[in-house]
Amino acid sequence: MARMRRGLVHAMAWSLATGAAVTLSWWGVHTVMAGTAYDPPRALPITADRPATTPPSVASQASSTRRPKASPTPSPTQPPASVAAPSRKPPAPPSRSPSPAPSTPSAGRGEVKSYTVDGGRVAFDIGTSSAELVSATPASGWQMQVWKQPTYIRVTFSRDGKEIDVFCTWHDHAPMVQIDER
Repeated sequence: MARMRRGLVHAMAWSLATGAAVTLSWWGVHTVMAGTAYDPPRALPITADRPATTPPSVASQASSTRRPKASPTPSPTQPPASVAAPSRKPPAPPSRSPSPAPSTPSAGRGEVKSYTVDGGRVAFDIGTSSAELVSATPASGWQMQVWKQPTYIRVTFSRDGKEIDVFCTWHDHAPMVQIDER
């Protein structure tokens, strides 16, 4: 009888320890995964009744993932090859013409223009000599990545090996938007 009781105590202790370990592991993974790319996308609507100038705190929330407030959008150490060297020949026409949505003039900056592609929607505040990203929202099932540099902004939507880039560049020229699908 004492042997059976000891076996039962050991089994209960093992069950409690295993349950505690599983609970602690789940809690740790849940804590780490909170606020990562697995959160559902959040988008800010662009409407005519909303002022076109977006405060920096709202613009940083336009991303589809939550990021710590202290770290800005990651930038690659070198720009992508398609933007790295200025070309001497005129750029090829985009494979798909951008479809700008109605825009609203912003106070002293420029105008907000929205571009919708198969992978999602991007809105830029385009001024005379530079531009800012207002929002970027991937379509359902698409992934999105954003690069911000002093002379360009690149938003890439990707799914199943297909990539759609929306470039806004302003190096030695007025800001212009190009769409590249591959």
